[in-house]
Amino acid sequence: MYTLSDFDFNLPEALIAQYALPERSASRLLHVGPPAAAATPALTDHRFADLVSFLRPGDLLVFNDTKVLKARFFGTKESGGQVEVLIERLVEDPAGTPRNGTGGTTALAQVRASKSPRPGTTLRLADAFDVVVGERVGQFYTLVFPAPCLDLIEQYGRLPLPPYIQHTPDASDETRYQTVYAANPGAVAAPTAGLHFDEALLAALDAAGVGRATLTLHVGAGTFQPVRTENIAEHVMHSESYEIPPALADAINATRAAGGRVIAVGTTSMRALESAARDQAETSEALAADALLPLRPHRAETDIFITPGYRFRVVDCLITNFHLPKSTLMMLVSAFSGVETIRAAYRHAIAQQYRFFSYGDAMFLTRTPEAHSDAQV
Repeated sequence: MYTLSDFDFNLPEALIAQYALPERSASRLLHVGPPAAAATPALTDHRFADLVSFLRPGDLLVFNDTKVLKARFFGTKESGGQVEVLIERLVEDPAGTPRNGTGGTTALAQVRASKSPRPGTTLRLADAFDVVVGERVGQFYTLVFPAPCLDLIEQYGRLPLPPYIQHTPDASDETRYQTVYAANPGAVAAPTAGLHFDEALLAALDAAGVGRATLTLHVGAGTFQPVRTENIAEHVMHSESYEIPPALADAINATRAAGGRVIAVGTTSMRALESAARDQAETSEALAADALLPLRPHRAETDIFITPGYRFRVVDCLITNFHLPKSTLMMLVSAFSGVETIRAAYRHAIAQQYRFFSYGDAMFLTRTPEAHSDAQV
């Protein structure tokens, strides 16, 4: 059984990318080939634009089309005390319609202040408008906006760059910390594997006969939540909303039928696909862990925690950035390609001075059939 320390590594601070490269597809791409019997994985260095050469006609790339909100606000309480607000998500009713009318004026948020705000009090945000504090929902506060949330967030909010990026967001970040295909507002962090794709690369993929489809998973601030227990089985995952649209379900089923591969662009796409397949398997008669059921459209919340030993039902290959030590995403990629394969890949990336985290470089991983035999927590 693996523990938290098994997913630790020493990363030189200088390798944490602080700025995006001028050209999206100019980032580096480490191709991680599955290891031969009793051998180390084949590791080869490329530019991200070389991705086309790893794909085949009939393969399907699955992108997460969520759009990052300008979700961070600074403001004051009625007492004059300072507050910092990070919108976690916009609130919907069970039918999927924003509450308080079609404007969608309610959100859940993290609120940092010297003292917790009380229900019914107001916060002045961005020195521009007031929000009313409502009920507490776990670690979040309900905030009621005076107008549609999306309008006020876009007009007055600040881009919520990850905590390891140390500069103040500027106009360049507002473009580069967003994928070129972002369409559905709701995330507070970018699906960063998608940041490497530009229009020229997408056109090259189309010309090569590689399919494209999208899902939506709104990335929450919990993606940066550290694992605080050595026994990783005790870790409680954050929850995120996602949707598998009919067009994607049809594309995946057709790709499988034709012998193509399903390639997740980023761990958010991976988590949404595997969550949908898991939920479907649990409600069907085909409960075998490796059952390949036709995927159906699905909309739900997911708190899936993928660790070594997990059996993947949908995804064959994964495009992903390099992740933080001791993170749940390190566990996910280790489950996908094998713990020793990922350790070898990270040693290589550090030795070759790849750039890490959100604005960093990427890997192309293939699912290792033997990886699921690792000890599961």
